[in-house]
Amino acid sequence: MDILSRALWTTAAGIGARKKFMQPIDLRWLAPWSVLPDVIVFSVPAVVRIWRFLAGVSKTLLPDGNGPHFDWLWGLYNGTHSLLVFAVCFVAAWLLFRKPPLEMLGWALHMVIDVFTHRGMFAVKFWWPVPSLHFDGMRWETPWFLPVKFRGPRGSPDVVVD
Repeated sequence: MDILSRALWTTAAGIGARKKFMQPIDLRWLAPWSVLPDVIVFSVPAVVRIWRFLAGVSKTLLPDGNGPHFDWLWGLYNGTHSLLVFAVCFVAAWLLFRKPPLEMLGWALHMVIDVFTHRGMFAVKFWWPVPSLHFDGMRWETPWFLPVKFRGPRGSPDVVVD
């Protein structure tokens, strides 16, 4: 799920939660918290790929196998997608500000969505640092969940992701 849709889903959930629970939730902070786990992890390779492209080192913004490898980012991915890490940060912020920082729940919603919509190498190890525990969810582009149809070049058949 891309960053924009994640922010929109979380903002919609925040609007609903404000109405239902009559709690002040600042949507201007809720949406950024919802995209933070992916921005932290994926901004590093994105910036490097853009730099390599602009410098003429690469002819594409896609991974071409010649650039640096970011294997260390998997540890960061696991940390930013861990309910245990979130819980520690949430409680620390609660103690610091003396009230629950409800906007941080955008981060939690991000992880809940990812647990059920990521599989394979992106399966969320939601109890990290307990490394072997994860749920192999479905791909978010599964047709009954989110029908996706890609148009091929003119004259070629459409590609349907299942």
